[in-house]
Amino acid sequence: MEDHEIKNWYYEKRAEALINNLEKKGHKAQFVATAEEAKDAVLALIPEGATVALTGSQTLEQIGVKPYLRSSDKYNLIDPYEPGIDMAEGTARRKKGLTADIMISSTNAVTEEGALVNVDGQGNRVAGMIFGPDKVILAVGMNKVTEDVPSAMERMESIARPMNNKRYGLPNPCNETGFCQDCSSSTRICNYFTVIERSLFKDRIHIVLIGQDLGY
Repeated sequence: MEDHEIKNWYYEKRAEALINNLEKKGHKAQFVATAEEAKDAVLALIPEGATVALTGSQTLEQIGVKPYLRSSDKYNLIDPYEPGIDMAEGTARRKKGLTADIMISSTNAVTEEGALVNVDGQGNRVAGMIFGPDKVILAVGMNKVTEDVPSAMERMESIARPMNNKRYGLPNPCNETGFCQDCSSSTRICNYFTVIERSLFKDRIHIVLIGQDLGY
């Protein structure tokens, strides 16, 4: 077998157990092998005419969902990250997104037992996961699977937090050092930490697990 085939086999087998645990916790989950399949899977869950809230997920960019939604007229898109809008408009759109039909995002980590672990800057992404939008779709690379909540926190500190700071070009210490400094900067994006152990509303959160390394 080729290296990529072995890795896909490994991710698929891990996903089988994870899907079972996620569904025990009230979520809906599925596995796809590639980014292309993930794009199709996510879009298949969004009915035409739906109001869709975008979040700042790098995974959605990588699988092509974000650019597709921005160029499509099939949906009512709420996009707080549209180039050219000011901070006030971005904040207004984040608030509006909490009442959308569907919010699409990713998670910073998911544990083998099915907990969704996240860190957020302004809080709209984690707030929407917990309550607000009728449905939440999460596209998640299998590289984000961790053993437990402590290892998920470690993953966020060592990977997600510095890499997202670099992505946004923020003047925080980790953008220079590559390591989280637990800073007190006014531009800090690591302000709200959440652990979703289960969903009260069955199948409200739909997780698309992807057999590739995606996102931070």
